[in-house]
Amino acid sequence: MKRVLPALVLICATALTATACSDPTAGNGDADSAPQTKVDPTAKLDGVKLTMWTAQNTVNAPQQVIDAFEKATGAEVDTQAIPDLYEQNVPTKLASGDKPDLMFWQPSISTLPFIQPQQNLLTLDNEPWVNKLGDTEKSLGVIDGKRYAAIVTTPAMLGVYYNKDVFKKAGITEDQFPKSYDELLALGHKIKDKTDAAAFYESGGDKWPLQWQMQVQLTDLDKQWWADLNKNQEKWNDPVVVKAITTYKEKLLDAGLAQKNYKTGTFTGSADALWNGDAAMVLNVTSFQSQIQAKHSTEEIDKKLGWFPISNSDDTGMYSPDQTNGVVAFKTGDEKRQNAARQFLAFWLDTDYASYIKAMKIPSVQPGVPSPDGLPDTSQAQMKALPTANGVFQAKAIVAPDTHLYLADMLYGKKTPEQVAQAIQDQFAQVAKAQGAPGF
Repeated sequence: MKRVLPALVLICATALTATACSDPTAGNGDADSAPQTKVDPTAKLDGVKLTMWTAQNTVNAPQQVIDAFEKATGAEVDTQAIPDLYEQNVPTKLASGDKPDLMFWQPSISTLPFIQPQQNLLTLDNEPWVNKLGDTEKSLGVIDGKRYAAIVTTPAMLGVYYNKDVFKKAGITEDQFPKSYDELLALGHKIKDKTDAAAFYESGGDKWPLQWQMQVQLTDLDKQWWADLNKNQEKWNDPVVVKAITTYKEKLLDAGLAQKNYKTGTFTGSADALWNGDAAMVLNVTSFQSQIQAKHSTEEIDKKLGWFPISNSDDTGMYSPDQTNGVVAFKTGDEKRQNAARQFLAFWLDTDYASYIKAMKIPSVQPGVPSPDGLPDTSQAQMKALPTANGVFQAKAIVAPDTHLYLADMLYGKKTPEQVAQAIQDQFAQVAKAQGAPGF
């Protein structure tokens, strides 16, 4: 659900780096560069047992494919839920020498490095399913030109969920949907003036959704800016970032476009408020969609809610990788298990994929495999926006700083926008240096 790494990952990154350097079983980046044997997705694996780590909230996510794989091959796949916070506890366990065969992990350049992929993971460049992925999905899971993650679900989409009844009361039709962030704020004022609903619901209590209003405003930054940031030649306290934070504070929060209790609002509260029409819009990612789908039918959702994409200067969507999107396979030193892990991924993304996404009721990552019928219109709108979407900063920056924590400090009156930007920069540089990133 949360799209950021905790600050304490800094400690884990340092510990894991030290372990990877000293652990003789960790391997090296070129150990698996030789061509790997091809795997038959349904070959018999009687007596082979694989271990798969998951987060607590995704322990059941792979169950359909596991059941099908075990039935087809005779292998056994044991899932182990790692306690929250997942992104903190996984590197700690790896640093202690514990290692699974497979694991859910966010396939972004800001998060893959925390598990030392060159030392710990099998490369998956030549697997048969790679070329079946969509273009956006194909861009994920790659570090320094090598693929370390299989992409099994589409990245979350960031956009605006809206209540159709509130929009109708405000006289807003689809041809009036915003084409920029400034137009989005103008739409918020129209809702505030013409209805009793809050224009936006903000979740200061849970904090993590606070990052999205800032994220949307950074989409005009080009590839070179992000490349320079990753080399310590640009900074998070750049005026453009400070402006985004200031705009969020002054033109949304201070302007009364959020609900009155925005400092204590919650993620679950945002879904209830939008559904009930107490709020007109919620800017959030696909985990919001999942929460709505868990409570309401497709028919109910289609009647009540809509979704549209937004960026700073246009209406392009944004995608946000999370730990449910990627599955990595570890170098364990046991070639039979390593090949079985590769076979499991091939089975998942080839033999079983259509059945898996149908059971999960989720969009397909493969253009050649149609998404299942019966998805809500909001989900279909996100699928349509994905191919041209901008990546959130977790997909562009080598470190994903805890922007939500510093923005929460701003909500509570503890930091100015300038101080928020400086805190983001300080953490970014500290973690990048701990990772050994060039330029830091």
